[in-house]
Order: sequence, then structure tokens, then C-alpha cells
Amino acid sequence: MFVKNVWYIAAFEAELDQPFIARRILNVPVIMFRTSAGLLSAMDDACPHRLMPLSRGKRINDEIRCGYHGMCFSAEGECTHVPGQANIPAAAKVKTYPLVLRHGFAWIWMGEEALADPELIPDVHWNNSAEWAASRGYHHIDANFRLLNDNLLDLSHETYVHEDTIGNDEEESIASYAVNVTVEANCLTRAHREMPNIDAPPFFAMSLGGATTINRWQSAINLVPSINLTIVGFHPVDTDRSGALIGHVLHLLTPETETCTHYFWAFVRNYKIEDHAMTESVQKAIAATFDQDKVLLEIQQKQMEERNAEVPVVAIKLDQAPIQARRLLEQRLKDEAADPKHVIAPPRLVPEHSFALLEEV
Repeated sequence: MFVKNVWYIAAFEAELDQPFIARRILNVPVIMFRTSAGLLSAMDDACPHRLMPLSRGKRINDEIRCGYHGMCFSAEGECTHVPGQANIPAAAKVKTYPLVLRHGFAWIWMGEEALADPELIPDVHWNNSAEWAASRGYHHIDANFRLLNDNLLDLSHETYVHEDTIGNDEEESIASYAVNVTVEANCLTRAHREMPNIDAPPFFAMSLGGATTINRWQSAINLVPSINLTIVGFHPVDTDRSGALIGHVLHLLTPETETCTHYFWAFVRNYKIEDHAMTESVQKAIAATFDQDKVLLEIQQKQMEERNAEVPVVAIKLDQAPIQARRLLEQRLKDEAADPKHVIAPPRLVPEHSFALLEEV
């Protein structure tokens, strides 16, 4: 089951420079494009004649022509041409979905169309802010989005999965540092931990220009159903916290099906923002880190299917944040099932001041 009355990422804005994009979202095949006038269109990827995917056809000016029998459809889903006849059947229409550009992403609303208020789009402005440098990417993960939420809320796995990028060694394992879990507005979970006086993992050493001892902290944030943000802060122990290097890692998950997820991500940083070589190095390091997650998440999904089991089979202390977020998600699903017009205005992912978490939590 999926929460529908919420905005999901459908694409990076730059992808709309293509003639069209075809993606399955919440198990619905969708075709998306931007007209020459800038109008955004998202509609069912199926011709109402014989259900041929419209994405198997062609973009003709600002219309999509079916590749089977040549019927044409406007950006509004209206049939404009049927080869061999003048009249157009009244039922020759394609369902459309609201599609909005914000923060460098195309956001789609798959629920009640009348409720699709763009003001409900979560604030992830760092992705295309001139005050931040962004390294972006996309992973297709053959796993349910809940497993990705779990992974992103319990970052103790970094010690064992990402030791060559962002993880500390076992002597300074992330799990050994206390985590503070809080809930806000019945839809947002935060898990914060401080890691003072530790050896800089490889990624942080690269960012600082060399190996050193650092004070590090991280906040993992989940907004129901699948918007995740990791706030990372670090600085050499012999410097002041106010000069810390900050990274906001956007993990924007859109369910493709019950067992596959679109993973749009961006690492945005407040340091060396004009250093294009650093931006490229960060992109490669983060992509490699998420490659490691992809392998484990897909194995976990297969294990669950083979054993007909849910996780965690046995819960441990580190599962506190993932379990809390799952509870909020399940309640949201129940609320929407009981009231198809149920909507929650998302709270801010971080306080208004971008550097508020410079102060210890």
C-alpha cells in the first residue's frame, strides 16, 4: 500500500529536457513531458484504444502520438486526432496527474487531484540554492521503500557497510554513540547522535584535505512516507563548531512498485562550493556508498520474499527510529484509507536557520 495524497519526486527537472520520460510510480506507468510553452504534463502511459504504452510512440510537437495506430494526445490528455476518421470518441482521453517543478525536481501527485496543493511540497531548497554545492544521482533499488527508510534512519550500519567512505572503524563504531529519537507532527522522525573526538572517515578526510581527528554529528530525518534527509556536520577537534562543514544529504524515495524504489539523491554542502573537482569527487564517493546500500537492500528484499517474513525479525535498540517511522507510516495509511481526502501539511525538515544543528542536541 502507498500513501497517495502526498507529493513524490517523479524526475530531476533537467530530465524534462528530453522529449518525454516514462516511469512507473506507485505501480502506475506514467509518461511525462514539458511543452514548448513550459506546460508540464504527466499522464497514464497507456493509449485508451488498445492500451499500448504511449512511451512506445513519438513526441510530435507538443503531443504524444501512439506508436500502434497513430492516435494523438495533448498535454491535457485529450485526444486530438484519430487516423481514418474525423470524429473523436468522447472516451478517448488519458488520465492526467498534477506535476510541479520545485527545488530542481518534478513532483507528482497521485492522489485526489483537488488536494494537490504545491504548498504541501516539502522544502528541500538546498538542492538548487546558490549557497550550496550539489552532487546528485539516481539509483534504482529492487527493494521496498520501507527498507530504504529503515536504512537511512539507522546509520549505525555505516561502520560495517561503508568503512571505505563514511564509516568509522569498529573501535569507534557509530552504534556506540547514543542516539536521540524524537517525533514531530505525527509524520516526522528525527534521530540525532554526536560523535566527538573520532578519526575522520575517508570521505570526511577528503573534504578536509587530509586525515585528522574530528568532532562529528549526524541527524537522520524521515518525513512520511519517504522523504529522508541526513544532516552531517564535522570539524577538526582543534577548531570551533561554528566553523563546521555541513552537508545535507537528500534521499528522496518514490515507490515504483511494492518491491522496487526510485532513489533520487543529492549531497549538498556549504563548503568549497566553487570547487567543481570537489563536487565531482563527492558525487563519486556518495554514488559508491549508495551502491553498497543497494546490494544489501536487494539481498534483504529477496530474503524477505523467500522466507515470507517482515523485518526486523528480532528488534534491537538501534531499531528505535526505523520502528517509530514505520508506525507513523502505518497510521498515515490507515487515516487515508478511512478518509480519502486526508492530508497532512509537512513540517520543516530542519529549523529555518540552515545551521541550527551547529548547537549540540
